[in-house]
Amino acid sequence: MTALMETDGFFNEENGDNNNVNNNTLVGVPLVFIDSDNEKILMEKELCNEKQDTHHEDQDSSSAEQEQEQDIGSNDEGVIQDPALIKLKIKKSLLEFRGKVEDAILKNYLLKHPPKKEDLKDISLWGVPLLPSKAHEGTDIILLKFLKAKDYKVSEAFDMLQKTLNWRIENRIDHILDEEDLDAEFEHTSVLNSRDKEGRPVCYHFHGVFSDKSLYKNTFGTQQKREKFLRWRIQLMERAVRKLCFKEGGVDSVIQVFDLKHASPQGMKELESISKKALLLFQNYYPELVWKNIVLHAPFWTYTSQVLFSRFMSQRSKKKFILVRPQRITKTLLKFIDPEQLPVEYGGLRREKDPDFSPADKAEELYIRANTISTVEFPVTEPGVTVTWDVTVLGWDVLFKEEFIPNDEGSYTILLQNQNRVGESIRNSFYINEPGKIVLTIENGNYKRRRMFYRSKSRITVPMFILLSNSS
Repeated sequence: MTALMETDGFFNEENGDNNNVNNNTLVGVPLVFIDSDNEKILMEKELCNEKQDTHHEDQDSSSAEQEQEQDIGSNDEGVIQDPALIKLKIKKSLLEFRGKVEDAILKNYLLKHPPKKEDLKDISLWGVPLLPSKAHEGTDIILLKFLKAKDYKVSEAFDMLQKTLNWRIENRIDHILDEEDLDAEFEHTSVLNSRDKEGRPVCYHFHGVFSDKSLYKNTFGTQQKREKFLRWRIQLMERAVRKLCFKEGGVDSVIQVFDLKHASPQGMKELESISKKALLLFQNYYPELVWKNIVLHAPFWTYTSQVLFSRFMSQRSKKKFILVRPQRITKTLLKFIDPEQLPVEYGGLRREKDPDFSPADKAEELYIRANTISTVEFPVTEPGVTVTWDVTVLGWDVLFKEEFIPNDEGSYTILLQNQNRVGESIRNSFYINEPGKIVLTIENGNYKRRRMFYRSKSRITVPMFILLSNSS
Protein backbone atom coordinates (compact mmCIF):
# COMPACT_ATOMS: atom_id res chain seq x y z
CA MET A 1 0.00 0.00 0.00
CA THR A 2 2.82 2.40 0.81
CA ALA A 3 4.14 2.03 -2.72
CA LEU A 4 0.97 3.72 -3.97
CA MET A 5 0.95 6.68 -1.60
CA GLU A 6 4.54 7.72 -0.99
CA THR A 7 4.24 11.51 -0.77
CA ASP A 8 1.74 14.33 -0.99
CA GLY A 9 3.41 15.40 -4.20
CA PHE A 10 4.49 13.13 -7.01
CA PHE A 11 7.37 10.76 -7.04
CA ASN A 12 8.53 10.21 -10.56
CA GLU A 13 10.09 6.78 -10.69
CA GLU A 14 11.76 7.52 -13.99
CA ASN A 15 13.81 10.51 -12.85
CA GLY A 16 13.59 10.23 -9.06
CA ASP A 17 12.24 13.77 -8.69
CA ASN A 18 9.66 14.76 -6.14
CA ASN A 19 8.10 17.42 -8.33
CA ASN A 20 6.55 20.58 -7.02
CA VAL A 21 3.06 21.12 -8.37
CA ASN A 22 1.46 24.50 -9.08
CA ASN A 23 -1.50 25.25 -6.79
CA ASN A 24 -3.66 26.62 -9.62
CA THR A 25 -5.70 23.45 -9.82
CA LEU A 26 -9.30 22.39 -10.13
CA VAL A 27 -9.96 19.10 -8.40
CA GLY A 28 -7.21 16.97 -9.85
CA VAL A 29 -6.91 18.84 -13.15
CA PRO A 30 -4.26 21.55 -12.66
CA LEU A 31 -5.05 24.68 -14.62
CA VAL A 32 -3.28 27.61 -16.24
CA PHE A 33 -5.07 30.93 -15.85
CA ILE A 34 -5.48 33.30 -18.80
CA ASP A 35 -4.99 37.00 -18.29
CA SER A 36 -7.26 39.36 -20.21
CA ASP A 37 -4.53 40.61 -22.54
CA ASN A 38 -3.68 37.14 -23.81
CA GLU A 39 -7.09 35.51 -23.65
CA LYS A 40 -8.10 36.38 -27.21
CA ILE A 41 -4.86 35.00 -28.66
CA LEU A 42 -5.10 31.83 -26.62
CA MET A 43 -8.74 31.30 -27.46
CA GLU A 44 -7.93 31.64 -31.16
CA LYS A 45 -5.28 28.96 -30.68
CA GLU A 46 -7.82 26.78 -28.93
CA LEU A 47 -10.26 27.10 -31.82
CA CYS A 48 -7.47 26.14 -34.18
CA ASN A 49 -6.64 23.14 -32.00
CA GLU A 50 -10.31 22.10 -31.97
CA LYS A 51 -10.33 22.09 -35.76
CA GLN A 52 -7.19 19.96 -35.74
CA ASP A 53 -8.73 17.61 -33.17
CA THR A 54 -11.80 17.21 -35.37
CA HIS A 55 -9.57 16.29 -38.30
CA HIS A 56 -7.68 13.75 -36.20
CA GLU A 57 -10.89 12.33 -34.76
CA ASP A 58 -12.04 11.51 -38.27
CA GLN A 59 -9.01 9.27 -38.54
CA ASP A 60 -9.67 7.37 -35.29
CA SER A 61 -10.76 4.27 -37.12
CA SER A 62 -7.28 3.76 -38.55
CA SER A 63 -5.47 0.63 -37.48
CA ALA A 64 -3.05 0.42 -34.56
CA GLU A 65 -0.22 -0.19 -37.00
CA GLN A 66 -0.97 3.07 -38.82
CA GLU A 67 -0.98 4.95 -35.52
CA GLN A 68 2.39 3.45 -34.63
CA GLU A 69 3.77 4.54 -37.96
CA GLN A 70 2.52 8.09 -37.43
CA ASP A 71 4.19 8.23 -34.01
CA ILE A 72 7.65 7.85 -35.45
CA GLY A 73 6.84 9.18 -38.88
CA SER A 74 9.01 12.29 -38.68
CA ASN A 75 12.48 12.98 -37.47
CA ASP A 76 13.65 15.76 -35.14
CA GLU A 77 13.58 18.28 -38.01
CA GLY A 78 9.97 17.40 -38.82
CA VAL A 79 10.85 15.73 -42.11
CA ILE A 80 8.42 12.96 -43.03
CA GLN A 81 10.16 9.63 -43.39
CA ASP A 82 9.55 6.82 -45.85
CA PRO A 83 6.62 4.64 -44.64
CA ALA A 84 8.62 1.54 -45.49
CA LEU A 85 11.43 2.70 -43.19
CA ILE A 86 8.91 3.44 -40.45
CA LYS A 87 7.52 -0.09 -40.60
CA LEU A 88 11.04 -1.47 -40.58
CA LYS A 89 11.87 0.51 -37.42
CA ILE A 90 8.76 -0.77 -35.64
CA LYS A 91 9.44 -4.37 -36.61
CA LYS A 92 13.10 -4.07 -35.64
CA SER A 93 12.22 -2.62 -32.22
CA LEU A 94 9.59 -5.29 -31.61
CA LEU A 95 11.95 -8.09 -32.64
CA GLU A 96 14.66 -6.79 -30.30
CA PHE A 97 12.16 -6.34 -27.47
CA ARG A 98 10.84 -9.86 -27.92
CA GLY A 99 14.34 -11.24 -27.62
CA LYS A 100 15.11 -9.19 -24.53
CA VAL A 101 11.88 -10.26 -22.78
CA GLU A 102 12.39 -13.91 -23.76
CA ASP A 103 15.92 -13.84 -22.39
CA ALA A 104 14.83 -12.14 -19.15
CA ILE A 105 12.12 -14.73 -18.55
CA LEU A 106 14.22 -17.78 -19.36
CA LYS A 107 17.21 -16.51 -17.35
CA ASN A 108 14.94 -15.41 -14.50
CA TYR A 109 15.91 -11.72 -14.17
CA LEU A 110 12.65 -10.06 -15.29
CA LEU A 111 11.39 -9.53 -11.70
CA LYS A 112 13.03 -7.94 -8.69
CA HIS A 113 12.24 -10.99 -6.56
CA PRO A 114 11.82 -13.78 -9.13
CA PRO A 115 10.07 -17.04 -8.30
CA LYS A 116 11.37 -20.42 -9.33
CA LYS A 117 12.65 -20.51 -12.89
CA GLU A 118 9.94 -22.83 -14.15
CA ASP A 119 7.18 -20.59 -12.75
CA LEU A 120 8.39 -17.48 -14.57
CA LYS A 121 7.69 -19.08 -17.94
CA ASP A 122 3.99 -18.71 -17.21
CA ILE A 123 4.16 -15.03 -16.27
CA SER A 124 1.41 -12.94 -17.83
CA LEU A 125 0.13 -9.37 -17.86
CA TRP A 126 -3.60 -8.56 -18.11
CA GLY A 127 -4.22 -12.20 -18.93
CA VAL A 128 -1.72 -12.30 -21.80
CA PRO A 129 1.40 -14.54 -21.60
CA LEU A 130 4.61 -12.50 -21.87
CA LEU A 131 6.91 -15.27 -23.10
CA PRO A 132 7.15 -14.54 -26.85
CA SER A 133 7.95 -18.14 -27.77
CA LYS A 134 4.46 -19.16 -26.60
CA ALA A 135 3.22 -17.33 -29.72
CA HIS A 136 0.12 -15.91 -28.04
CA GLU A 137 -1.59 -13.42 -30.36
CA GLY A 138 -1.79 -10.81 -27.60
CA THR A 139 1.88 -10.82 -26.60
CA ASP A 140 3.05 -8.52 -29.39
CA ILE A 141 0.14 -6.15 -28.70
CA ILE A 142 1.20 -5.80 -25.05
CA LEU A 143 4.87 -5.39 -25.94
CA LEU A 144 4.05 -2.77 -28.56
CA LYS A 145 2.23 -0.73 -25.93
CA PHE A 146 5.38 -0.50 -23.85
CA LEU A 147 7.45 0.29 -26.93
CA LYS A 148 5.04 2.98 -28.06
CA ALA A 149 4.99 4.58 -24.61
CA LYS A 150 8.77 4.90 -24.80
CA ASP A 151 8.99 5.98 -28.45
CA TYR A 152 10.17 2.50 -29.50
CA LYS A 153 13.31 2.64 -27.35
CA VAL A 154 13.78 -0.98 -26.37
CA SER A 155 15.84 -0.52 -23.19
CA GLU A 156 13.40 2.05 -21.78
CA ALA A 157 10.41 -0.11 -22.70
CA PHE A 158 12.01 -3.11 -20.97
CA ASP A 159 12.68 -1.04 -17.84
CA MET A 160 9.04 0.09 -17.87
CA LEU A 161 7.83 -3.49 -18.20
CA GLN A 162 9.97 -4.58 -15.26
CA LYS A 163 8.69 -1.76 -13.04
CA THR A 164 5.11 -2.52 -14.02
CA LEU A 165 5.38 -6.20 -13.12
CA ASN A 166 7.16 -5.48 -9.82
CA TRP A 167 4.59 -2.81 -8.88
CA ARG A 168 1.73 -5.18 -9.56
CA ILE A 169 3.28 -7.91 -7.41
CA GLU A 170 4.17 -5.57 -4.52
CA ASN A 171 0.65 -4.12 -4.45
CA ARG A 172 -1.27 -7.33 -5.25
CA ILE A 173 -2.91 -5.72 -8.26
CA ASP A 174 -3.73 -9.07 -9.85
CA HIS A 175 -5.95 -9.82 -6.82
CA ILE A 176 -7.48 -6.37 -6.33
CA LEU A 177 -10.81 -7.28 -7.92
CA ASP A 178 -11.19 -10.59 -6.14
CA GLU A 179 -10.01 -9.61 -2.67
CA GLU A 180 -11.28 -6.04 -2.25
CA ASP A 181 -14.91 -4.95 -2.56
CA LEU A 182 -14.91 -1.15 -2.73
CA ASP A 183 -18.00 -0.65 -4.89
CA ALA A 184 -20.44 0.05 -2.07
CA GLU A 185 -18.22 2.80 -0.69
CA PHE A 186 -17.21 4.59 -3.88
CA GLU A 187 -19.59 3.58 -6.68
CA HIS A 188 -21.25 7.03 -6.61
CA THR A 189 -17.93 8.70 -7.50
CA SER A 190 -17.12 6.77 -10.68
CA VAL A 191 -18.94 4.49 -13.07
CA LEU A 192 -17.92 2.19 -15.91
CA ASN A 193 -21.10 1.69 -17.90
CA SER A 194 -20.74 2.41 -21.62
CA ARG A 195 -18.53 2.12 -24.68
CA ASP A 196 -17.37 4.48 -27.40
CA LYS A 197 -17.95 4.08 -31.13
CA GLU A 198 -14.97 1.73 -31.46
CA GLY A 199 -16.05 -0.40 -28.50
CA ARG A 200 -13.68 1.09 -25.92
CA PRO A 201 -14.97 1.06 -22.32
CA VAL A 202 -15.81 4.55 -21.03
CA CYS A 203 -15.27 5.36 -17.36
CA TYR A 204 -16.87 8.49 -15.85
CA HIS A 205 -15.47 10.19 -12.74
CA PHE A 206 -17.78 12.65 -10.93
CA HIS A 207 -15.68 15.07 -8.90
CA GLY A 208 -18.66 17.32 -8.14
CA VAL A 209 -20.07 14.83 -5.60
CA PHE A 210 -17.30 15.88 -3.23
CA SER A 211 -18.78 19.35 -2.88
CA ASP A 212 -20.63 17.68 0.01
CA LYS A 213 -18.26 18.45 2.89
CA SER A 214 -19.42 15.51 4.97
CA LEU A 215 -18.86 13.08 2.11
CA TYR A 216 -15.50 14.64 1.36
CA LYS A 217 -14.34 14.21 4.95
CA ASN A 218 -15.59 10.63 5.10
CA THR A 219 -13.69 9.85 1.90
CA PHE A 220 -10.40 11.68 2.45
CA GLY A 221 -10.30 12.36 6.20
CA THR A 222 -7.44 9.98 6.97
CA GLN A 223 -4.41 8.58 5.18
CA GLN A 224 -5.98 5.13 5.25
CA LYS A 225 -9.15 6.43 3.57
CA ARG A 226 -7.15 8.24 0.92
CA GLU A 227 -5.20 5.09 0.14
CA LYS A 228 -8.45 3.16 -0.12
CA PHE A 229 -9.84 5.69 -2.61
CA LEU A 230 -6.72 5.37 -4.75
CA ARG A 231 -7.14 1.59 -4.63
CA TRP A 232 -10.69 2.12 -5.91
CA ARG A 233 -9.38 4.08 -8.88
CA ILE A 234 -6.91 1.29 -9.65
CA GLN A 235 -9.63 -1.31 -9.19
CA LEU A 236 -11.85 0.53 -11.66
CA MET A 237 -9.03 0.59 -14.19
CA GLU A 238 -8.48 -3.14 -13.71
CA ARG A 239 -12.19 -3.74 -14.28
CA ALA A 240 -11.99 -1.73 -17.50
CA VAL A 241 -8.91 -3.68 -18.63
CA ARG A 242 -10.84 -6.94 -18.22
CA LYS A 243 -13.25 -5.66 -20.84
CA LEU A 244 -10.44 -5.29 -23.38
CA CYS A 245 -9.44 -7.77 -26.05
CA PHE A 246 -5.72 -8.08 -26.75
CA LYS A 247 -5.86 -9.60 -30.19
CA GLU A 248 -5.64 -8.28 -33.74
CA GLY A 249 -8.62 -6.01 -34.39
CA GLY A 250 -9.65 -6.11 -30.72
CA VAL A 251 -10.39 -3.16 -28.41
CA ASP A 252 -7.27 -2.55 -26.32
CA SER A 253 -7.71 0.86 -24.64
CA VAL A 254 -10.22 2.83 -22.57
CA ILE A 255 -11.59 6.38 -22.34
CA GLN A 256 -11.72 8.31 -19.08
CA VAL A 257 -14.21 11.18 -18.62
CA PHE A 258 -13.68 13.57 -15.70
CA ASP A 259 -16.76 15.65 -14.83
CA LEU A 260 -15.81 18.78 -12.85
CA LYS A 261 -19.38 20.12 -12.56
CA HIS A 262 -19.99 21.63 -9.10
CA ALA A 263 -16.40 20.85 -8.16
CA SER A 264 -14.50 23.54 -6.31
CA PRO A 265 -10.73 24.07 -6.21
CA GLN A 266 -11.01 25.25 -2.60
CA GLY A 267 -10.42 22.72 0.15
CA MET A 268 -9.94 19.67 -2.07
CA LYS A 269 -6.18 19.27 -1.97
CA GLU A 270 -6.49 15.61 -0.98
CA LEU A 271 -8.58 14.82 -4.04
CA GLU A 272 -6.15 16.80 -6.19
CA SER A 273 -3.21 14.82 -4.85
CA ILE A 274 -4.89 11.44 -5.36
CA SER A 275 -6.07 12.35 -8.86
CA LYS A 276 -2.56 13.32 -9.86
CA LYS A 277 -1.13 10.14 -8.38
CA ALA A 278 -3.68 8.09 -10.28
CA LEU A 279 -2.69 9.82 -13.52
CA LEU A 280 0.95 9.06 -12.81
CA LEU A 281 0.22 5.42 -11.99
CA PHE A 282 -1.78 4.96 -15.18
CA GLN A 283 0.99 6.58 -17.21
CA ASN A 284 3.73 4.41 -15.70
CA TYR A 285 1.97 1.08 -15.24
CA TYR A 286 -0.83 1.03 -17.83
CA PRO A 287 1.01 2.23 -20.96
CA GLU A 288 -1.23 3.14 -23.89
CA LEU A 289 -4.30 1.65 -22.16
CA VAL A 290 -5.90 5.09 -21.82
CA TRP A 291 -6.84 6.37 -25.26
CA LYS A 292 -8.30 9.73 -24.20
CA ASN A 293 -8.81 11.72 -20.99
CA ILE A 294 -11.81 14.01 -21.53
CA VAL A 295 -12.29 16.75 -18.92
CA LEU A 296 -15.85 18.15 -18.80
CA HIS A 297 -16.96 21.53 -17.45
CA ALA A 298 -13.46 22.89 -17.83
CA PRO A 299 -13.86 26.57 -16.82
CA PHE A 300 -13.97 29.13 -19.63
CA TRP A 301 -11.01 31.00 -18.16
CA THR A 302 -8.64 28.10 -18.76
CA TYR A 303 -6.67 27.63 -21.91
CA THR A 304 -5.21 24.29 -21.05
CA SER A 305 -4.33 22.09 -18.13
CA GLN A 306 -1.08 22.33 -16.27
CA VAL A 307 -1.09 18.56 -16.66
CA LEU A 308 -0.06 19.21 -20.24
CA PHE A 309 3.05 21.08 -19.04
CA SER A 310 4.00 19.20 -15.86
CA ARG A 311 7.31 17.41 -15.80
CA PHE A 312 5.81 14.23 -14.43
CA MET A 313 3.62 13.72 -17.52
CA SER A 314 5.14 12.42 -20.71
CA GLN A 315 4.51 14.27 -23.96
CA ARG A 316 2.45 11.33 -25.20
CA SER A 317 0.24 11.42 -22.09
CA LYS A 318 -0.30 15.17 -22.43
CA LYS A 319 -1.68 14.70 -25.94
CA LYS A 320 -4.41 12.42 -24.62
CA PHE A 321 -6.17 15.24 -22.73
CA ILE A 322 -9.21 17.04 -24.14
CA LEU A 323 -10.65 19.95 -22.12
CA VAL A 324 -14.30 20.72 -22.82
CA ARG A 325 -16.26 23.81 -21.84
CA PRO A 326 -19.91 23.35 -20.77
CA GLN A 327 -21.48 24.52 -24.02
CA ARG A 328 -19.51 21.96 -26.06
CA ILE A 329 -19.93 18.86 -23.88
CA THR A 330 -22.57 16.97 -25.87
CA LYS A 331 -21.07 17.86 -29.23
CA THR A 332 -17.61 16.75 -28.14
CA LEU A 333 -18.70 13.51 -26.49
CA LEU A 334 -20.78 12.52 -29.51
CA LYS A 335 -17.61 12.60 -31.61
CA PHE A 336 -16.48 9.59 -29.61
CA ILE A 337 -19.65 8.02 -28.15
CA ASP A 338 -22.89 7.07 -29.89
CA PRO A 339 -26.05 8.70 -28.46
CA GLU A 340 -27.38 5.30 -27.34
CA GLN A 341 -24.27 4.88 -25.16
CA LEU A 342 -24.03 8.49 -23.94
CA PRO A 343 -25.76 9.16 -20.57
CA VAL A 344 -28.77 11.50 -20.59
CA GLU A 345 -27.01 13.97 -18.29
CA TYR A 346 -24.58 14.65 -21.14
CA GLY A 347 -27.24 14.98 -23.81
CA GLY A 348 -27.36 11.32 -24.84
CA LEU A 349 -30.10 8.69 -24.63
CA ARG A 350 -28.65 6.19 -22.15
CA ARG A 351 -30.45 5.70 -18.84
CA GLU A 352 -29.41 3.35 -16.08
CA LYS A 353 -31.64 0.28 -15.63
CA ASP A 354 -33.74 1.43 -18.58
CA PRO A 355 -36.95 -0.65 -18.87
CA ASP A 356 -37.79 0.66 -22.36
CA PHE A 357 -34.59 0.82 -24.42
CA SER A 358 -31.16 -0.76 -24.51
CA PRO A 359 -27.95 0.50 -26.19
CA ALA A 360 -28.75 -1.96 -29.00
CA ASP A 361 -31.82 0.14 -29.93
CA LYS A 362 -30.14 2.45 -32.42
CA ALA A 363 -31.23 6.05 -32.88
CA GLU A 364 -31.95 7.80 -36.16
CA GLU A 365 -30.25 11.10 -36.95
CA LEU A 366 -31.83 14.24 -38.39
CA TYR A 367 -30.28 17.59 -39.26
CA ILE A 368 -32.65 20.54 -38.80
CA ARG A 369 -31.59 23.47 -40.93
CA ALA A 370 -31.53 27.00 -39.56
CA ASN A 371 -34.89 28.80 -39.45
CA THR A 372 -36.84 25.75 -40.58
CA ILE A 373 -39.43 23.34 -39.20
CA SER A 374 -38.90 19.56 -39.34
CA THR A 375 -41.16 16.70 -38.35
CA VAL A 376 -40.66 13.08 -37.32
CA GLU A 377 -43.52 10.57 -37.46
CA PHE A 378 -44.08 7.26 -35.67
CA PRO A 379 -47.06 5.62 -37.46
CA VAL A 380 -49.25 3.10 -35.63
CA THR A 381 -51.52 0.87 -37.74
CA GLU A 382 -52.86 -1.36 -34.97
CA PRO A 383 -54.53 0.04 -31.81
CA GLY A 384 -53.84 -1.21 -28.29
CA VAL A 385 -50.14 -0.34 -28.14
CA THR A 386 -48.04 2.08 -26.13
CA VAL A 387 -45.46 4.03 -28.15
CA THR A 388 -42.36 5.20 -26.27
CA TRP A 389 -39.82 7.57 -27.81
CA ASP A 390 -36.47 9.13 -27.00
CA VAL A 391 -35.33 12.49 -28.39
CA THR A 392 -32.24 14.62 -27.92
CA VAL A 393 -31.17 17.74 -29.82
CA LEU A 394 -27.64 19.14 -29.70
CA GLY A 395 -27.84 22.62 -28.26
CA TRP A 396 -31.63 22.43 -27.94
CA ASP A 397 -33.12 25.98 -27.84
CA VAL A 398 -35.83 24.85 -30.24
CA LEU A 399 -39.63 24.84 -30.12
CA PHE A 400 -40.59 21.21 -29.58
CA LYS A 401 -44.10 19.81 -30.02
CA GLU A 402 -45.48 16.28 -29.61
CA GLU A 403 -48.96 15.24 -30.71
CA PHE A 404 -51.02 12.21 -31.67
CA ILE A 405 -52.87 12.59 -34.98
CA PRO A 406 -55.49 9.86 -35.63
CA ASN A 407 -56.15 8.54 -39.12
CA ASP A 408 -59.88 9.08 -38.65
CA GLU A 409 -60.63 12.67 -39.62
CA GLY A 410 -63.52 12.66 -37.18
CA SER A 411 -61.25 12.05 -34.19
CA TYR A 412 -59.40 14.72 -32.27
CA THR A 413 -55.70 15.48 -32.45
CA ILE A 414 -54.16 15.17 -28.98
CA LEU A 415 -51.45 17.65 -28.03
CA LEU A 416 -48.92 15.92 -25.75
CA GLN A 417 -46.29 18.62 -25.37
CA ASN A 418 -45.56 22.07 -26.79
CA GLN A 419 -42.73 24.09 -25.30
CA ASN A 420 -39.36 25.64 -25.90
CA ARG A 421 -36.84 23.00 -24.95
CA VAL A 422 -33.43 23.66 -23.47
CA GLY A 423 -30.93 21.21 -22.13
CA GLU A 424 -31.93 17.60 -21.59
CA SER A 425 -33.10 14.50 -23.44
CA ILE A 426 -36.82 13.73 -23.69
CA ARG A 427 -38.49 10.39 -22.93
CA ASN A 428 -42.26 10.19 -23.43
CA SER A 429 -44.91 7.56 -24.16
CA PHE A 430 -48.56 7.42 -25.20
CA TYR A 431 -51.19 4.66 -25.30
CA ILE A 432 -52.92 4.52 -28.70
CA ASN A 433 -56.42 3.07 -28.99
CA GLU A 434 -56.95 3.84 -32.70
CA PRO A 435 -54.75 3.92 -35.81
CA GLY A 436 -52.78 7.11 -36.24
CA LYS A 437 -49.31 8.51 -35.72
CA ILE A 438 -47.16 10.29 -33.16
CA VAL A 439 -45.77 13.46 -34.75
CA LEU A 440 -42.77 15.35 -33.37
CA THR A 441 -42.39 18.90 -34.68
CA ILE A 442 -39.13 20.77 -34.18
CA GLU A 443 -38.94 24.45 -35.03
CA ASN A 444 -35.37 25.68 -35.23
CA GLY A 445 -35.36 29.47 -35.03
CA ASN A 446 -31.60 29.67 -34.70
CA TYR A 447 -29.12 30.77 -37.34
CA LYS A 448 -27.29 27.45 -37.03
CA ARG A 449 -28.59 24.00 -37.84
CA ARG A 450 -29.42 21.57 -35.07
CA ARG A 451 -28.60 17.87 -34.91
CA MET A 452 -31.29 15.56 -33.55
CA PHE A 453 -31.26 11.89 -32.51
CA TYR A 454 -34.45 9.93 -31.93
CA ARG A 455 -35.79 6.39 -31.57
CA SER A 456 -39.10 4.75 -30.74
CA LYS A 457 -40.53 1.42 -29.65
CA SER A 458 -44.07 0.02 -29.51
CA ARG A 459 -45.41 -2.65 -27.19
CA ILE A 460 -48.84 -4.20 -26.83
CA THR A 461 -50.52 -2.85 -23.72
CA VAL A 462 -53.67 -3.68 -21.80
CA PRO A 463 -55.02 -0.47 -20.21
CA MET A 464 -55.49 -0.45 -16.46
CA PHE A 465 -59.22 0.25 -16.67
CA ILE A 466 -59.71 -3.00 -18.65
CA LEU A 467 -57.78 -4.98 -16.05
CA LEU A 468 -59.82 -3.45 -13.26
CA SER A 469 -63.11 -4.12 -15.02
CA ASN A 470 -62.16 -7.76 -15.66
CA SER A 471 -61.13 -8.28 -12.04
CA SER A 472 -64.43 -6.93 -10.78
